[in-house]
Amino acid sequence: MDGLNLLLITAATLGFVHTALGPDHYLPFIALSKARNWSQTKTLWLTFIGGVGHISGSVVLGILGVALGISVHKLEAIEAHRGNLVGWMLIAFGFFYSVYGIYKYLKNGGHNHLPHFMIPKKIRELHHLPLTDEEQNKEDNTRLTPWILFLIFVFGPCEVLIPLLMYPAAEHNVFGVIAVTVIFGAGTILTMLAVVFLGYKGSSLIKIRNREKYLHLVAGVIILIAGLGVQFWGW
Repeated sequence: MDGLNLLLITAATLGFVHTALGPDHYLPFIALSKARNWSQTKTLWLTFIGGVGHISGSVVLGILGVALGISVHKLEAIEAHRGNLVGWMLIAFGFFYSVYGIYKYLKNGGHNHLPHFMIPKKIRELHHLPLTDEEQNKEDNTRLTPWILFLIFVFGPCEVLIPLLMYPAAEHNVFGVIAVTVIFGAGTILTMLAVVFLGYKGSSLIKIRNREKYLHLVAGVIILIAGLGVQFWGW
């Protein structure tokens, strides 16, 4: 087996492993798909687009690094900085989405057992009716959330990709650089799609009455935990 074939097998393996072991690659999509009632097709498309953005950021950095003669050590330091940044971005997104989830919980009748003084005046003045099944199942078409996810994934680093690109680049093997990128990207994106698909299907089996009250808060907490995992627990 020649060096390039071994490198491609390594790229495919690392694409799968680094994605499967990184819950931040798929938990946000699963959580938001249920909270915002995205269809399976929309969820998978957004996952695919997020995966492409995730890979593209590191590929561009690697190619620029090769072109400018930047060492692997320096590129890895840049990737580590990007990882730190994306961790804080996930934490911020998860925190603010949790706050939004609390608002939705209160707005949709979750305040019944709270002390009067803890309920915002605007919500106290609202008169609520129970949500119908059609209202609960209505898809949320807000465009901001997918764009925020995409931006976070563009900043998300693929630390293991940089060293893989350096070997064929050092040999001036353009085909090798392209092949490693495609194989690693395919391994990463297909793993993301597979896990999100399984998570989507599995969560669909859980029936929660009046789920509109809870799911935004749950999604925010899950994203917040994913961000904490990236920032402090080495995900």
